[in-house]
Amino acid sequence: MTLRFFPLAILCAALVGCQGAQPRDARAESPTSAAADAAGATAESTTDREMTFAAWLADFRRHARDEGIAEPTLERALTGLRYRPRVIELDGSQPEFVRPIWEYLDSAVSATRIDKGRQRLAEHRDTAERMAARYGVPSEVLVAIWGIESSYGDYLGDFSTLEALATLAYDGRRSDFARGELMAALRIIEAGDIPPARMKGSWAGAMGHTQFIPSSFLAHAVDGDGDGRRDIWGSIPDVMASTAHYLDEAGWRQGQPWGTEVRLASGFDYSLTEPDTRRSTAEWQAAGVRALDGGSLPSFDSAAVITPAGAQGPAFLVGHNFRVILRYNNATSYALAVAKLSDAIAGRPGIQGDWPREQPPLKRSDVRDMQHLLNERGYNAGTVDGILGPNTRRGLRAFQRDIGVTPDGFATQALLERLRS
Repeated sequence: MTLRFFPLAILCAALVGCQGAQPRDARAESPTSAAADAAGATAESTTDREMTFAAWLADFRRHARDEGIAEPTLERALTGLRYRPRVIELDGSQPEFVRPIWEYLDSAVSATRIDKGRQRLAEHRDTAERMAARYGVPSEVLVAIWGIESSYGDYLGDFSTLEALATLAYDGRRSDFARGELMAALRIIEAGDIPPARMKGSWAGAMGHTQFIPSSFLAHAVDGDGDGRRDIWGSIPDVMASTAHYLDEAGWRQGQPWGTEVRLASGFDYSLTEPDTRRSTAEWQAAGVRALDGGSLPSFDSAAVITPAGAQGPAFLVGHNFRVILRYNNATSYALAVAKLSDAIAGRPGIQGDWPREQPPLKRSDVRDMQHLLNERGYNAGTVDGILGPNTRRGLRAFQRDIGVTPDGFATQALLERLRS
């Protein structure tokens, strides 16, 4: 289970800047130019960080020893560990644009990924079905998580987990969390599951084919092939057993679907389309929720209706198992990608409704501007943080009602321009 907001395969940072034409002058050609000064300052800063990192690491090593980690483990795991500036760059980077969900799903549930998922399931069917029988989680769901998290093992990440977590614990935004994960990583090594050199993953410390963070590994990883080790880097039985065990422990209900795409009645109250607004299937039917094909809806005792693109896009009735997938990664786009990839691998239809692809993406600065303007006008969008959360959607719905448009809470450039005017 990762601690990032999107799977490893789509994590990126735009680090290359544009350089406009500048007039030549003596300073531009001098070894004491601004560029040289900046490079020197950066080198000095990095050297200082490395020195203080070494002191921090020595202190952490003493703490780990006090916590019961054996000296041979500390020697193997921590000796020679480096400070990684790139980890801090990635930790502090934030995409300029809020990526539309349809763009994410286009890549996460692409034809190539579906075909490869079917191939991987065919190759490992016995293992997948054995784990499905043991834990009650369908084999296509296990393969879908594998596909979303690492593209079936093609992108495991090449950062040393120990170096990444040590860097984040020393210099990151969530240092206490990273420090705890680093301690968990030491316990994994001490248990003999993986040697330090093979413990690699994302910059954020997520590891293996299905991207467990170390504490999740300790709690949920399983030896699926019976060799006495839990190897989510090299053993597909261990990968599938660990993923299935995680979902089982999170409360997966055997035999229940994740949900289904639905049609909403004209005049449907979109204020009800929040994940924490839950009703039984019968109650949703009474509110105007219908199956796309006119058939029966799944029988849920507690389900939500979600509309990731508001009234302009498809709607979904999602049950308990959808919330279990969110336990793996708490993003609606992620859970929907896993759900629809698993459907596709199993031969079930894809999303039928159209996305509003003509809508230009919002910049995070646009979202902050929207939140500020909503608050300024008394619509209470909450913290101005550039995140389109429930408070922002609630404030936006109130504004939409006042201007006479469908109050679906879907943020667009057109609504932002109305607010600005």
